[in-house]
Amino acid sequence: MTAALTELFLSAFITLFVVIDPPGCAPIYAGLTKGATHAQRRNMAIRATGIAGAILLVFALFGEALLGALRIELDSFRIAGGLMLFLIALEMVFEKRTQRREERAEKINAQNAETPEVEDVSVFPMAMPMLAGPGAIATIMLLTSKAQTGAGTVTVLAALLAVLLLTLAALVAAGPLMRIFGDRVEAVITRLLGVLLAALAAQYVIDGLKSAFGA
Repeated sequence: MTAALTELFLSAFITLFVVIDPPGCAPIYAGLTKGATHAQRRNMAIRATGIAGAILLVFALFGEALLGALRIELDSFRIAGGLMLFLIALEMVFEKRTQRREERAEKINAQNAETPEVEDVSVFPMAMPMLAGPGAIATIMLLTSKAQTGAGTVTVLAALLAVLLLTLAALVAAGPLMRIFGDRVEAVITRLLGVLLAALAAQYVIDGLKSAFGA
């Protein structure tokens, strides 16, 4: 792997890791699957990451063609995607994203309380919108458009695969991780990732504006 591809892999990995946020998804998943057996939790985690990966793969490979069909310039998407990621970053820094996820988890748990069977949360809300949400979709499209070459696209997809594998590991180990780290450590990690994402989002907007105005 050349230096350029290595740099692209690291950039894509960090960006996708921050947006998908495996450390933040793990405690929510633990709450959603409360009462499920270890085998049920593992199977739902595998399905959630697999479905999210398929969704992101489709947008990575065909998202630009979709934009073309809708007559949306890639620079416009860069700017819009950057603004969207910046909003996500603000939510992470001020813990709004975690609060919203917890509220969604409480609603699902309330439904589970009324129904004795363990509800399958792999498709909703885990795969969509937690893992393959608007931010992740915008990010994977921006990264693949930045790659430009076939080798670059493969590198971005390899970074996506690495993040999804880490996400799967985090979901499977959600219960033990929560007991080890606790809420305070999770809050610190989420805020640090939010600051990093804000800087990356600002760079996307700057790149889009430079390209749009020929700077």
